[in-house]
Amino acid sequence: MKVVLLAGGFGTRISEESQFKPKPMIEIGGKPMLWHIMKEYLHYGFDEFIICAGYKQEYIKNYFAHYFLQASDISFDFRVEGEREHRGIIATAFEPWKVTVVDTGLDSLTGWRIKQVQDYIGDEPFLMTYGDGVCDVDLKALVEFHKSHGKACTLTAVKPEGRFGILDLNGNNVQSFREKSRDDVGYINGGYMVLEPKVFDYITSNVMFERDPMEHLADDGEIMAFKHKGFWQCMDTLRDKQKLEEMWLAGKAPWKVWQE
Repeated sequence: MKVVLLAGGFGTRISEESQFKPKPMIEIGGKPMLWHIMKEYLHYGFDEFIICAGYKQEYIKNYFAHYFLQASDISFDFRVEGEREHRGIIATAFEPWKVTVVDTGLDSLTGWRIKQVQDYIGDEPFLMTYGDGVCDVDLKALVEFHKSHGKACTLTAVKPEGRFGILDLNGNNVQSFREKSRDDVGYINGGYMVLEPKVFDYITSNVMFERDPMEHLADDGEIMAFKHKGFWQCMDTLRDKQKLEEMWLAGKAPWKVWQE
């Protein structure tokens, strides 16, 4: 089953870094967010990726074009006159994945980006997620759940952590302060979807996939939610990035389900 990654947006809410590179290429622990997401999928046996690029798409292409060199030890020997080629590469860390980077346009919205990679997917179900969120969802269980119901779309439903405290009020009287918990918020679309090819029929123009296509899919009873009660975190802001960085450096990154 192929994995489609949306990685073409401008990332304006984290412009401190996205002005230089695509948002999914912002690094956590020295590795792009995109790498972290792909490692999650690879852990569960999904090794073929189609990246929907757009804004600064050349950055993503260059990263994978030079991935083998970046992940390997390499020796250069310039002692021989005229020698300017590397003398040997010792592969120390590489990933057994296939990556196709598709320029889906600078101003394309998420729905249109998905539509443009239809030929790469064919008539098979596929996985899809956004390039700015990580979680510890069991992807095999997600796929099995999708197969069990026969609908066109399964999305992973998550409850994000609250960012603000809660006031318990009695009329206008403040009775207590407390931290906001996940029980105080509803489920949201956390990405990590499984989609049937019929979803392409719902995308007819340059639209957000989360609007008309998914709304019509819901109206037709074609969406099911896989509830995930574990870890999930998107990287919308610099604060989010710093939080993920701290987890990674402390060796407490819940999304790191793979072994070194």
